[in-house]
Amino acid sequence: MKVVIIGAGFAGLKLAQSLDNKAGFDVLLIDKFNFHQFQPLFYQVATGGLDASNISFPLRKAFHKSKNVRIRLTKVTGVVPAENKITTEVGDIEYDQLVIATGADTNFFGNEKLVEFAFPMKSTIEALQLRHRLIENFENVVVSDSEEERQKLMTVVIVGGGPTGVELGGAIAEMKKYTLPRDYPEIDFSQMKIFLLEGTGATLGPMSKKSQEQSQKYLEKLGVNVILNTVLKDYDGETVILSNGETIKTATVIWAAGIKGNVPEGIDPSLVVRGNRIKVDRYNKILGMENIYALGDVAYMETPNYPKGHPQVANVAINQAKNLANNLRRIEMKSKADMLEEFEYHDKGSMATVGRNLAVVDIPKPNLHFGGFFAWLIWMFLHLVLILGVKNKLQVFINWIYNYITHDQSLRLIFKVFYRPRTQQKEIQYIKT
Repeated sequence: MKVVIIGAGFAGLKLAQSLDNKAGFDVLLIDKFNFHQFQPLFYQVATGGLDASNISFPLRKAFHKSKNVRIRLTKVTGVVPAENKITTEVGDIEYDQLVIATGADTNFFGNEKLVEFAFPMKSTIEALQLRHRLIENFENVVVSDSEEERQKLMTVVIVGGGPTGVELGGAIAEMKKYTLPRDYPEIDFSQMKIFLLEGTGATLGPMSKKSQEQSQKYLEKLGVNVILNTVLKDYDGETVILSNGETIKTATVIWAAGIKGNVPEGIDPSLVVRGNRIKVDRYNKILGMENIYALGDVAYMETPNYPKGHPQVANVAINQAKNLANNLRRIEMKSKADMLEEFEYHDKGSMATVGRNLAVVDIPKPNLHFGGFFAWLIWMFLHLVLILGVKNKLQVFINWIYNYITHDQSLRLIFKVFYRPRTQQKEIQYIKT
């Protein structure tokens, strides 16, 4: 059976690993990048706490001992279900079973100005772009003669109070408190402002009320201005316009307010629902298809426990991949093809970190909540376990220990990167701070 997997995120990589060296399977894993990206720690790359290589793992290295998994580095341009093939930039590829695990990208909700001026953070490259902007701003503050310009450069607006927004807000606030004053002694960082905008009445909306309240308390303790029940209406690169009519002058808007599934061309639009997700049955098979599946963030599955679809988190993607791998093995065995198992997600909990010794953890069964230092330790341990590669685990752990002892993020370096806007990118030369 030839299984083609599009996307090497949590779902695609776990499926390929689950079918690795399994008899009867020929697996082709396709991605635009030749590495797996550990998305939960993008914010630490953006704030200089970790190097990009610490959270990236080469795909080919993951399958050094594989006899049946192969990698193709290309972009998929379309799916042709009638011919059991996909089209890519390197040619057509046929399949027996196709798995779409393309994940999700930033959702700007149709606002083209935000596409041009706001900073998303859904890839390692975007995290590095944000790091460049944050550091470059302070380099420009040092040489600016305009008080208005300096204030604009020292103001950061984060849109979205989910885990990404909360973790970014805390990390930038700790940079302001511990790191940046030593790098730039000529700047008065009491003038630096960090805003976190959330359209609902609480940060960390999907988590418990205790976690919501604690996360807001932690952020405010670190000096983040949390503004609830307020959305960003527009941004022109200099001025944020809020839904309540107020404005904020800023050179940096970080967009963490929404995601949308990456649906390849060729999928019936009638199967694409809210959030740009593809409707699948309980086996992750796309409705109406015989041999095409969708996993993770791009999949929309309704179950009794999740009538509005599953949360778009790594644990869902990983468990869907495991379940699909087991079902594909049953299909390959033929004698067990009628013994397929439906997917059901068993939520093991959720967590978010705000800063040093500050985190929140919810565990549904039994109904437990942790906050503060103990929750922070749980958060660190589980993230270390999930990172691929012993070397990466050690590097991340060493960086965390160093940062904890010295109050210093040691990677405030900007190498040559491509700078926004996306449509008119230009190279920025190396800057060392």
